[in-house]
Amino acid sequence: MSDLTGKVAVITGAAQGIGFTFAKALASAGVKVVIADVADPTNAVEEIKSQGGEALGVITDITCNDSLGNMVKEAEAAFGHVNILINNAAVFGTLKLNHFSDITEDEWDLVMKVNIRGPFQTVKALLPSLRKSGDAKILNIGSGTTFRGAPMFLHYVTSKGAVMTMTRSLARELGNDDINVNSIAIGFTASPNVLTNEDYMKNFVKPTLASRIFQRDMLPDDIVGAMMFLVSDASNFMTGQTINVDGGAVMH
Repeated sequence: MSDLTGKVAVITGAAQGIGFTFAKALASAGVKVVIADVADPTNAVEEIKSQGGEALGVITDITCNDSLGNMVKEAEAAFGHVNILINNAAVFGTLKLNHFSDITEDEWDLVMKVNIRGPFQTVKALLPSLRKSGDAKILNIGSGTTFRGAPMFLHYVTSKGAVMTMTRSLARELGNDDINVNSIAIGFTASPNVLTNEDYMKNFVKPTLASRIFQRDMLPDDIVGAMMFLVSDASNFMTGQTINVDGGAVMH
């Protein structure tokens, strides 16, 4: 795989969970990582630095343009322009399972605000910096639920379907800027937030494992290979694509 040494990556929602796994993997490959999260990223940054990596943490609300603007300024001041954006932040692990008729409008709006408007605003905020790099990559984190639907989860599945279609349209709009835009549709992953959600563990684990070719828990580390490929020069002639990583539950 292509050398990523010296690249600069912004990863949203990377103070913990899948985003933190991405940040650690990129830092170990020589990438300077910016952990942009509404939660305090201090511990994540310190762990990466303790392992010899370069990291900057910025408390960031991806639905607030002022907060995003501050994050971009801090990232550029520390590392220069940004080469890689991973739109990982999303509302998921804290959601309760509900029939669609019981999902409130406020909860619907929150999921859409964070999961789709947030990435939209983040791309806009970082676009000037990404353009300067001359070889930028945008990676959107989607969900395998968009291929098969998922009951009791209409707001989340709808938002991730929008992420996939946004990926395709952004790819067409940013091609002249030599910016690749791709996404990963991830399967049900045993991340920390998921493991503490009793609803998910009770209702999703058994049917999910039964649907997979590899019948084991999917861990954040299982997504790292696809992520590294899509943010590296190895994927330079790929854009507008979604790679499904779920142990073989969905084939298309």
